[in-house]
Amino acid sequence: MTPSAKHLSRLFARFSKDDRITAWHQSLYMGLYYLWQSEGLKNPLQVSRKRLMALSRIQSIVTYHKCIHQLQEFGYIEYTPSYHPTQGSQVYLLLAR
Repeated sequence: MTPSAKHLSRLFARFSKDDRITAWHQSLYMGLYYLWQSEGLKNPLQVSRKRLMALSRIQSIVTYHKCIHQLQEFGYIEYTPSYHPTQGSQVYLLLAR
């Protein structure tokens, strides 16, 4: 099994047992997963809010921030925001470590 397939397997096993996870969390994580795959499984990722919102189909900035902070609080990611307009925030996918 490839590293990314193992990651998905562990992720969905964990999601299925976590009653706090909503479709919005799953969608945002899948956007992160897509970028992680696109970057050659590079951890941490440099991400932009605009790109992640488009990938996850989240239209509300409030929902985006709530979900990304909750994913960190729940132990799925490590998120370090960037307040620079052209430099993305850093996200570690913790299950990929």
